[in-house]
Amino acid sequence: MRDVVILGSTGSIGTQALDLVRANPDLFRVVALTAGGSNPELFERQVAEFAPAYGDFYSGLGEDASVEAAGRPADVVLNGITGAVGLRPTLAALDAGTTLALANKESLIMGGPLVLERAEPGQIVPVDSEHSALAQCLRGGRADEVRRLVLTASGGPFRGRTRGELAGVTPEQAMNHPTWDMGPVITINSATLVNKGLEVIEAHLLFGIPFDRIEVVVHPTSVVHSMVEFHDGSTLVQASPPTMLIPIALGLNWPDRVPDAAPPVDWTTPQTWEFFPLDDEAFPAVALARSAGQAGSTAPAVYNAANEVAVDAFRTGRLAFNDIVDTVAAVLGEHDVPSKEQLTVDDVLAVDAWARTAATARIEGTP
Repeated sequence: MRDVVILGSTGSIGTQALDLVRANPDLFRVVALTAGGSNPELFERQVAEFAPAYGDFYSGLGEDASVEAAGRPADVVLNGITGAVGLRPTLAALDAGTTLALANKESLIMGGPLVLERAEPGQIVPVDSEHSALAQCLRGGRADEVRRLVLTASGGPFRGRTRGELAGVTPEQAMNHPTWDMGPVITINSATLVNKGLEVIEAHLLFGIPFDRIEVVVHPTSVVHSMVEFHDGSTLVQASPPTMLIPIALGLNWPDRVPDAAPPVDWTTPQTWEFFPLDDEAFPAVALARSAGQAGSTAPAVYNAANEVAVDAFRTGRLAFNDIVDTVAAVLGEHDVPSKEQLTVDDVLAVDAWARTAATARIEGTP
């Protein structure tokens, strides 16, 4: 029996995690829940059903509640919070020595060096489907046998369009993802491929593979979640229907699998897997993320923060679709990467705040 803390329990990751807990009462027990947003009624039902020792529905950022929950005694903390507010809870879980099932990629992106220096080997278990796939495939060989990590991208709702054809797309169109049902920010990030850019940085940080050995290919059906190529020419693939239940289950129960976490691929029916090269001209977000990741230090934090502001402006009709990544690139161009080697949480959060202010000023046309 594993004691589980779930941060962001009313979101997509959190509700699916509770589905798994509900289906496996012999494996998991919820000891703490936190959530924010606009669904306090759902949170109240979750608390009533799972009776955690700690439960807090917060307004605003809710950082204190999630930090408190993440630091409580438990076997696993699932960080399913969206956005930069996930950083301090991530650090709290690591400092408590708890296994961290990490779905909040922003905390790793913005606080990479901070997070890695606090994490013990194997303490972070990725919950992104792509990084969970890589972790599974990496079991098939030694680290010195790995030639490349290959992240798959669905291509989002605008796959195949040119940059010119993307100029007038609407938030409603960007929210119409062809294979995944996700929250609004990550769905738009998938449409711009910013999400894949974040995942390239995340893969580098999680697995220690240089950026020039991490590639992205477009795979529209999202059945192959990612691949690892070894130096003998073999490639291991992790495949399943597009569902987050498998990576969430692995995050909660790592290194063991949860039986029947999700239905498998139906191999009795014909299957066609297609892969296409990424169009960097129409979707420059991945190349920009690679550049930010190679710059290191606080550059990934700027990439993430400027994008969050730009996505909000796009969702509210204040920014065009193509201008999302253009704004991120412009703010990165204004950022002076600090020379200091040891960053603090306050350093990272200050850069995050600066990038948000710079992005807002650029969007609003103020100096």
